[in-house]
Amino acid sequence: MERQKLKAAVEAIIFACGTPVDTDRIAQALELKTDEAESICEELMREYNEAEKGIRIVRLNKSYQMCTVKDYAEPIRTVMDLKRNTPLSQAASEVLAVIAYNQPVTKAFVEQIRGVDCSGVISSLVSRQLIEEKGRLELPGRPLVYGTTEHFLRCFNISSLKELPPIPENDEGEENKEDQSKENKAAQQVT
Repeated sequence: MERQKLKAAVEAIIFACGTPVDTDRIAQALELKTDEAESICEELMREYNEAEKGIRIVRLNKSYQMCTVKDYAEPIRTVMDLKRNTPLSQAASEVLAVIAYNQPVTKAFVEQIRGVDCSGVISSLVSRQLIEEKGRLELPGRPLVYGTTEHFLRCFNISSLKELPPIPENDEGEENKEDQSKENKAAQQVT
C-alpha cells in the first residue's frame, strides 16, 4: 500500500476508535512494523496540529487519539448541552500529584505523605478516570497500587509522564526519599 493510502487508513482507524489507539494495534491491523506505524501517526499528528482545524491528534504514551481543539470547548459544550466539569479540589490535586510523581503507590503511601485519610479522594479520582488500580503488592494484605491513566495525560495535555515538571527540592525531602525508595522497590514487585 502506498504511503498516502496508509496514512488515510491510520487516520480512519484513529477517528473510528474514539479512544487512544496503541501503535502496535495499528501496525498489526495494517501489517506494518511498529516504527513505521508510529512514523505515520507522527506525520498525521503534525499535519493536523499545523493546520488551523478544530480537530487535532494527540500522542498519549504509545497511543494516538483525535480530539477537539480546546479553543472550541464552549461552543461544543453548548451544542452538546454539556455541563462544565467541576475543578479538582486542593486535596484531589495533592493526591493526584503524589500518585503521578511516585507511581505505582498504595493508598497508605499517599496517606503517609499527606497525613490524612485519602479514601474518598482516591475513589473520586478513580471515578474521574484520572487514576486506576495497577495491581497489588506482594506484601501482607496485598494492598492495591494506583497509577495515572491515559485520560490523566489527555486532561493535562501531556504525552507522557516524562513531561511533568520537576519536583522542587527542599530540606524535608531527604527524610521522605528513603521511605519513597522502600515503597517504590516494593511496588516494582506488583503482580
